[in-house]
Amino acid sequence: MCPGWLAQWGSKELSDSGYSAIQILRNYYGDSIYINTAEQISGVPISYPGYSLDIGSTGSKVRQIQQQLDRIAEVYSNIPRIDADGIFGEKTKAAVRAFQKTFDLPQTGVIDFATWYKISQIYVGVTRIAELG
Repeated sequence: MCPGWLAQWGSKELSDSGYSAIQILRNYYGDSIYINTAEQISGVPISYPGYSLDIGSTGSKVRQIQQQLDRIAEVYSNIPRIDADGIFGEKTKAAVRAFQKTFDLPQTGVIDFATWYKISQIYVGVTRIAELG
């Protein structure tokens, strides 16, 4: 490891000595490091629910992914527009299949781990929420 790079054990020793997170970072990277804070972060996609979404799935996770798919469909016109009603029906399945086809995923119509995160990635790109203003 190069001197000056953040090291797990070195940072633990600094923490044990009473250094705060910012003091530890500044110890390694200099005084120009700062931690930016925000009262609220909005628009960031929520995490995979831990199970696949398919026909019959309902709830906030379905609604959220429907909203993201519909926003993506504004840019990728081959993906059908859908209503975010929180019910995974045939129209949602068709939109998922079109999304999967567009982004070279297996066209199952099921939102599994890989599809969930690809939707999140593309959503962040089309909404530009990852850019600093």
